[in-house]
Amino acid sequence: MSIFDRLRSGLTTSSAAETHEVATAFGQMLPKDSQLALNGDLGSGKTTFVQGLARAWSIDDPITSPTFNIVNIYRGSRTLVHVDAYRLDRPADMDALMVEDFLNSPYCLAVEWPEHTGDWLSQDHLTVRLVLMPDGRHSLTLM
Repeated sequence: MSIFDRLRSGLTTSSAAETHEVATAFGQMLPKDSQLALNGDLGSGKTTFVQGLARAWSIDDPITSPTFNIVNIYRGSRTLVHVDAYRLDRPADMDALMVEDFLNSPYCLAVEWPEHTGDWLSQDHLTVRLVLMPDGRHSLTLM
C-alpha cells in the first residue's frame, strides 16, 4: 500500500519522529510543483509534518513555524515554501506576499491555516488534515 493510500485511510503517529517518517515518505512520492493545504488546530503537528517533508528533499536548515515571518523558504533538491497564513486578514494578502515568485520548479508550497487564503491555492492542491488526539497522538489524513 502506498503512502498516499495509507494517508487517505488515515494514520496515527505517537511521536514527532513518527510524523517526520510519514511526511518524509510522503514527500519522496509527492509530484514536483505540489501545493499542500495543512489543516489542523494549534499543536496538531503541521510544522512537524513540514519538517519531515524537508528531510525528503535534503533540506538541512532548521525548519521553524513562519508565524511571524509568514513565509519561510528552504532550498534542497526541491524548494520548500512554507506559509503560515494564520495572520492574514483576507485572502488577497497572499498576493502581497509574492509567494508565486518563489515557486521555481521543482517546488512544494506547504500552507498552514489555508482557510485564510481563500481560493489562492491551485485547484489540484492536496489537503492533509492533522488532528491532536486527546491521548497526545496525532491523526494524519490525506483528503
